[in-house]
Amino acid sequence: MLGDISKAEKVYIATGYTDMRKSIDGLAAIVQQNFELNPFQNSLFLFCGRKRDRMKALYWEGDGFVLLYKRLENGCFQWPQDAQAVKCITPREFRWLMEGLSLNQPKAVKKVDVQNAL
Repeated sequence: MLGDISKAEKVYIATGYTDMRKSIDGLAAIVQQNFELNPFQNSLFLFCGRKRDRMKALYWEGDGFVLLYKRLENGCFQWPQDAQAVKCITPREFRWLMEGLSLNQPKAVKKVDVQNAL
């Protein structure tokens, strides 16, 4: 199915700004060269421009890449402004990001790592 990103095992966010003129090949090169990840793995890669009102998502679907583009009419994404790095985010954090919220929700109930809690 075209663009069924719900099947992605991991979601990676490229923090900082990305040149939104880049197409599939340019974004795949960033994933491979800058972040040393495999763009063909079952993961969703998110990129945001300087204005933070546009986002691109790159996803390998097994037989080709899907490039999704979203432009907000009002507001902007609460995109992490760290130096060019990549961060793996949870599906919950992805949902927050799509809803215009920050990845760091101070009042959210955090999951407990049972192995490190004992």
